[in-house]
Amino acid sequence: MPRDAPVDPRGPRFSAMITSAVLAVVLLTGSWRLLAAQTALFGLCAFVSLKLNPWGHVYRFAVQPRLVPTREREEAAPLRFAQGVGFVFALVGTIGYASGLTALGVVATSAALVAALLNAALGLCLGCEMFLLLRRYAPALARPQ
Repeated sequence: MPRDAPVDPRGPRFSAMITSAVLAVVLLTGSWRLLAAQTALFGLCAFVSLKLNPWGHVYRFAVQPRLVPTREREEAAPLRFAQGVGFVFALVGTIGYASGLTALGVVATSAALVAALLNAALGLCLGCEMFLLLRRYAPALARPQ
């Protein structure tokens, strides 16, 4: 897995805001196609690079220049892991909606929405916390060899 450079922590929170809006629209409309697009985005960010997130580009070019600069940086590995967790929930939700198992789609999408809202509103990244717990208690699993 390639290493992404550390990121401004405000960027992932901005992305979580947009993701929250997308997931809320999915819950309101039941659109498995929109959820499939979000699933693909989670997958690209988790398994290829965080640099493929279009909301990160919007943040860097439109939002960040208007904010007070910060030297605070966040490692990318926990963020990529969190994107992987989002991918799993969004994939289950997409399968649920697309196959007619609407309840499965609603539950999986709701779980992803709660995680995105916690990150957007409070800066609490549940996937990042899971990554840190895994690294602490199962270091061989969390660190690439």
